[in-house]
Amino acid sequence: MKLAEKHAVRYLKVMTCTNAADPCGMGLWEGVPLREVMWLTRPKANLRRVFYYGYHNDDPKQRFQSSLPVGRVLEDPPGEQPVILCYKLNGEWLTPKAGAPVRMIVPEAYGNKSVKWLQRIVLTNNYQANDTYATWNNDVESPLKTYARFLQVPKTIKVGQLAAVTGVAQVGMSGLSKVQYWLHRRDAVLSEDDPYFTKGGWQDAVILAPPEHWGGGLPDGKLPPIPSQIDPKTGKPRQWPLRNTIVHWALLLKDVPPGQYHLRCRTIDANNAPQPMPRPFPKSGNNAIQQVAVDVQA
Repeated sequence: MKLAEKHAVRYLKVMTCTNAADPCGMGLWEGVPLREVMWLTRPKANLRRVFYYGYHNDDPKQRFQSSLPVGRVLEDPPGEQPVILCYKLNGEWLTPKAGAPVRMIVPEAYGNKSVKWLQRIVLTNNYQANDTYATWNNDVESPLKTYARFLQVPKTIKVGQLAAVTGVAQVGMSGLSKVQYWLHRRDAVLSEDDPYFTKGGWQDAVILAPPEHWGGGLPDGKLPPIPSQIDPKTGKPRQWPLRNTIVHWALLLKDVPPGQYHLRCRTIDANNAPQPMPRPFPKSGNNAIQQVAVDVQA
């Protein structure tokens, strides 16, 4: 905490499990860059990785552990936030449920890297990752993916009725340019050689602007100044959407003929890659295109 007086940083980050279908939520995390603590150990040459593990409060025999290349700890990629030893969430001290007293936060990574109840950090020349998830057949080095999910979809619509649909999108490493939706009859014949539905009749949804009230227990719902993410003069994000966060989106269904339909959503990232590309494999994060049923009744 003495280091925090000079080096504390805050940033917004979504927390997502590698194998979960939906984001867990987003928070304003505060802590000290891991490198500031690391330098106190006076590390020498032949150092390649940083191992760390935490205490699991449900089963003391179970240990969640992870690791990072030392280069990622010492230097942040362009536009990225630092890896931090986190002690606050949304301006409040971490609760035990959130990983108190200290947890690791890796801004661009899935939750398996952000180990709770941190106990020990080891600097090593070992070149191998020792992550718990690596032994569970997961890609532990995968950065966050960009993808869309539904929040509220009416199951039944009357003909002539306007139907609002809302959703959330996770903004991964490649950013986000569009959220799209596709409504088609359930009995429609789809191309067998198009597993990611690239030939569908996709239409653009509306990505909502940054909220005026962020919630999360923040005073008046306002964000404090955050280096590189938030303009301290306006209190608004310097760009939108922010990578490694979530954004909300919406659409309005209208003039839909009677019938049974499938509704899908997807993202187009900032590199113009449609979900689930460019990394469609679930072991590096779940980003399959979501599908829900909608019935339109006369």
